[in-house]
Amino acid sequence: MVIHSRKLLTIITEAALEGTLIRDVERLGAQGYTITDARGKGRQGVRNAGWEASSNIRMEILCDADTATAIADHLRQHYYEDYAMTLFLVEVGVWRPEKF
Repeated sequence: MVIHSRKLLTIITEAALEGTLIRDVERLGAQGYTITDARGKGRQGVRNAGWEASSNIRMEILCDADTATAIADHLRQHYYEDYAMTLFLVEVGVWRPEKF
């Protein structure tokens, strides 16, 4: 079975941005995404999801390199300054490339 190269873009940010992020990533070419609740500690302090103002989400998007770059550039330009947000990108292998 052939493995195809794709990118996994992970976004960890404030839960209040969820609806906006969904619209943004779909408009920028993501064919799908996975969102989960996230808890932890970082530069912004402890994020324990006890109430919406301290809740984080983790959005994962499998896509091609151009789409990952477009989404990351857009998020950095529009949200980095005003919201707690971490982005990271890794190379992954997928078996059904047409899905991503």
